[in-house]
Amino acid sequence: MDQMTPGRIERRSGVALWRQIADQIRRLASAGEFEEAGKLPPELALAERFGVNRHTVRSAIALLVQEGVLRSEQGRGTFVQARPRLSYPIGTRTRFSEGLASQTRERLGVLISSARETAGKSVADALGLLEGAPVIRLETRAEADGRPLLRGTSWFDATRFAGIDDSYAATGSITASLKELGIEDYTRQSTTVTAQLADGEDLDVLRLSPGAVVLVTEAVDADMAGWPIQFLRTRFSADRVELRIGKDT
Repeated sequence: MDQMTPGRIERRSGVALWRQIADQIRRLASAGEFEEAGKLPPELALAERFGVNRHTVRSAIALLVQEGVLRSEQGRGTFVQARPRLSYPIGTRTRFSEGLASQTRERLGVLISSARETAGKSVADALGLLEGAPVIRLETRAEADGRPLLRGTSWFDATRFAGIDDSYAATGSITASLKELGIEDYTRQSTTVTAQLADGEDLDVLRLSPGAVVLVTEAVDADMAGWPIQFLRTRFSADRVELRIGKDT
């Protein structure tokens, strides 16, 4: 643990010190920089190491416990929560619940918000619509065993899929919602993957610390006739999920 070298704490950055420290502890935990048992040093040692008071360190640790990065054990100390990344398959039939069924006990989809809007060029091109056509946008979060794994933004043709927002709110499932609207099956037409720093909404929705990385996929799903039905942009917590890309899932 004496090897631990924290990055620089920027006192005038506008980012709270406890958030900066949480980010650094999180990075060190991911890199396996703590002792073999994953136990953190005492709060006083961390406070001295970062040049802050114990209350600031305590706030940072509390955030990471809430995130699931750390766990606190009465009388023993604070430990890195050893939870392996979930493997999320992306293939011709990408489904959240099916893809994680063998790795998790409970899976939940939550509708954060929905809106009816006009399609910009990228959305219109992806869905085979005219620019300015009406679309429905869903903002969603998917969780597994109580951990937020992904934040999704999906667009649908508002004429063909009127009411999909209500269906998703009731079912928590895109697949079930599409089935209610006449789509018995569909396939993944294309997927691109990039990585970026989590933005403010990602941090809030996925309960991440500043500096966290998200894996971003942009994809188009099509019905069995090959017509695009969903354009989606998904942000996965890189600490909790790895993407496994293959032909079939």
